[in-house]
Amino acid sequence: MTQRMAIYMQDKIDLREELELASYMEDRGFSEAWVGDNRLARDCIVAMSALITHTSRLKVASGVLPIWTRNPAVIAATWSTMWELGGKIDGRGRVMLGLGAWWQPIAGRVGVDLRKPLTAMRENIEAIRQLFTMEEVTYEGEFVHLDQVSLDVVWGDTSPRDIPIYLGATGPKMLELAGEICDGVCLNYGVSVDYIRRAINLVEKGAQRSGRTIEDIDLPELIVVSLSDADPAAALHEGKKLAAYYFATEPHIMKASGVSEEIADEAKALMGWPATEEDYERAAPVIPDEVVHDIMAVGTAEDCRRKVREYVDAGVSCPIMYPLMGNYREVIDAFADGF
Repeated sequence: MTQRMAIYMQDKIDLREELELASYMEDRGFSEAWVGDNRLARDCIVAMSALITHTSRLKVASGVLPIWTRNPAVIAATWSTMWELGGKIDGRGRVMLGLGAWWQPIAGRVGVDLRKPLTAMRENIEAIRQLFTMEEVTYEGEFVHLDQVSLDVVWGDTSPRDIPIYLGATGPKMLELAGEICDGVCLNYGVSVDYIRRAINLVEKGAQRSGRTIEDIDLPELIVVSLSDADPAAALHEGKKLAAYYFATEPHIMKASGVSEEIADEAKALMGWPATEEDYERAAPVIPDEVVHDIMAVGTAEDCRRKVREYVDAGVSCPIMYPLMGNYREVIDAFADGF
């Protein structure tokens, strides 16, 4: 497989089954697994560590870890530990760090004030990157305060950690920040191919601020894949349910998708939080078919391969596919031999 391929692991299936799937992905030529830090349902660090120990070549990334949940020094130490656990393939480490700014309503409900997210994100990324050098770091920012801190490894490998940092970004300013200071950007799902082209242009604008080009930035994207050869209509319905949820609870995705506020408001009026299966079913009918086809890969295996290829042609370096119907092996098999 020449094209990088990844699977997005959420809490949709049992964690032990995820471990078996990771081995299967590796056997089928997939390059990486991205692990969601989902709501308050499953911790990505525990899942990543388990995936690392059950595979030998697969790269593993957080997709994405909210910066507000851990101190940057703790994040750096955690990823350093996973870097050590994973070993190296072709001289490179197996872990990647994806960071995000979190979202409402969960942040507010646990007492986190999501103020000045760009400043907070910049400070965290700069501090963590410095800590990965294994040198002593003093950093005085508005959100990050480090006083002569280092990853003080006494026994073991003390070399710099080659852990690439990705920013999960959707809005224009965050996309530019990713291009300016990160190794890559984890582009969001539930967005159109046209949005991806615009987003990559913004990442490039940020890269130019730091003397880089777009070729210096990795551009993976989460992509919802709702695949069923047996029942494409059911696949479309599942796509509508997910779209309704995101349009109702994450307005930045709605805006990026170009969806009308009227549709989002209708979905929001029908969707509670935490959302129940009844909420999903009640809100799904307000989402037009064409919206789902515009922002997801939906339908038969051939339909889904065609749509994922559109995202790759737009500049995505690695599709991170989320099998919405829970049929992970079917999705893996559908893409193992390319498009």
